[in-house]
Amino acid sequence: MAVLDRVRSSEATTPAEKVRQASGLGLLLAAVATVVWSGSFVASRALHDSVPPVQAAFWRWIVAIVAVAPFAAPETWRQRALIRRHLGYLTLASLLGVTVYNTLVNQAGLSTPAGNMGMIMAASPVLMALYERLGGKRLGVRRTVGMAVACTGVLLLVGKGSLSLDFAAGDLWMFAAALSFASYSALLRRRPAEIGGLAFLFTTFVLGTLMLAPAFGAGLALRGGFEPTVGTVGPLVYVGVFSSAVAFFSWNKAIALLGAARAGVVYYLQPVCVAVLSFVLLGEPTGPTQILCMVLILGGVMLGASGGAAGRARKR
Repeated sequence: MAVLDRVRSSEATTPAEKVRQASGLGLLLAAVATVVWSGSFVASRALHDSVPPVQAAFWRWIVAIVAVAPFAAPETWRQRALIRRHLGYLTLASLLGVTVYNTLVNQAGLSTPAGNMGMIMAASPVLMALYERLGGKRLGVRRTVGMAVACTGVLLLVGKGSLSLDFAAGDLWMFAAALSFASYSALLRRRPAEIGGLAFLFTTFVLGTLMLAPAFGAGLALRGGFEPTVGTVGPLVYVGVFSSAVAFFSWNKAIALLGAARAGVVYYLQPVCVAVLSFVLLGEPTGPTQILCMVLILGGVMLGASGGAAGRARKR
């Protein structure tokens, strides 16, 4: 009877149930990445007057490489032939997700509050969804409506309660960062399945850092370095270990389980997380308008996330 019960329990895990379990894990991983990345915007803003943007990005990835190497280097070495075969794809992913994206975020932090940085980055899920739609994937009514509601909340936040937007230079840098991140996320759907997650992560970190090295060297020659203190090294360790190693691994896995469009819906939580962290850590104000818009963002996230799960379960 015990054997029969185990068989029945195994059979009870239907394809629809497996989809729900995978969706739940994917949503959790996307949320982990989003919360951790929210802290990186606060860190970038905290470093804006002490560490030049390119230097901050370069040292972030050096820390990330050191943190990931003990776990990822053996797998990367075993898969070196695969990596050489897909070097073009890996180079493009590294350029978008490592070299360009974080550097643009640091550049935006020179003139834009951390709260605004998080709000503008919430535009990237719309771009992720557009990439998937162009690829022929239907998004579904609930997800589309959820994205629209969340995006309205973001626009109202940026517009300080109205839809008349007045962007500063830093805001434009953040829009460029959002485009780079969305392109990276869309590209993840084409990741060669035979390359392991840790090998992919480590390879993109190394390639992205190598591409950033010439700009780092030029900046170092022209401007000099920065003073290593608790206030500068601490944020760099955070973004190197957590925002790079932990968050990128979680996000890449979430994309594999959910797709870029649906994981992107969870990404709308970022403005809320950034607003809370920037208020607590940097003293940036959060008023009634921000709270109202956060409710719109959270409501859109919940609606969009539930729509994707229901649609896939019905297809099964």
